[in-house]
Amino acid sequence: MAAPRSFTWTRRVFLTLLTGFVLLPVYVMVSSSLKLLEDVSGRFHWLPGDLTIRPYIDIWSTVPLAKYFVNSLIVAGTATVCSVVIAVFAAYAVSRYEFRGKRVFSVTVLSTQMFPGILFLLPLFLIYVNIGNATGVALFGSRGGLVLTYLTFSLPFSIWMLIGYFDSVPRDLDEAALVDGCGPLRALFRVVVPAAVPGIVAVAVYAFMTAWGEVLFASVMTNDATRTLAIGLQAYSTLNDVYWNQIMAASLVVSVPVVVGFLLLQRYLVAGLTAGAVK
Repeated sequence: MAAPRSFTWTRRVFLTLLTGFVLLPVYVMVSSSLKLLEDVSGRFHWLPGDLTIRPYIDIWSTVPLAKYFVNSLIVAGTATVCSVVIAVFAAYAVSRYEFRGKRVFSVTVLSTQMFPGILFLLPLFLIYVNIGNATGVALFGSRGGLVLTYLTFSLPFSIWMLIGYFDSVPRDLDEAALVDGCGPLRALFRVVVPAAVPGIVAVAVYAFMTAWGEVLFASVMTNDATRTLAIGLQAYSTLNDVYWNQIMAASLVVSVPVVVGFLLLQRYLVAGLTAGAVK
């Protein structure tokens, strides 16, 4: 049955307004990044007059953006790999085996998502400082400490999501692999993991985006040598001036890896989010 004509036009109008609402900030960022500083600081014009790519060149010299980019890439990439690897083993154990404390473990993993991240800021800071004083291992102000911090947020969600996805993979596949002579680990990597690729990709994208754009912990747990992009962008604001055109240009540049990765993995991400929620 065809939809009523009024519903069709209402849907078109609503989607048009929603699209404009979403794309308007992007247009402002793009147009501002192609203007001179004096043009951005003055009255805003929807159609820029003199276009220039100078802000995209100056962003690398005004602040050490390349160093911040490398730090973010190392931290986010390491946190993503560790989160996916640990979550795969933990979720597979919970999904396929019965052991004492299984229910408590599952509830504990889920309950960590109820607490705001700021509650862990001071405890983690004190733990890292005390570990450094006692053992000489510098977690505070290091990339490794920041990776451990991000794992406290991404890992519980990753485990819980993969548990639901592994539960949707038929156990007959595991049993057939075991009958053919595969051990538990071989069955996991040869049978279950290939079938769970969409869920694993969804977990990886979530972990990477969480680490890539996080601000609160990165502002406290890093120093000048380990500062990430989310904090480094603040350096474009000085006591004398705010380089708005460079801020917009840098924001677009640092968004490229996330946007490109999302577009390439979109079909896996959607499949992982939906299939993992249905048992």
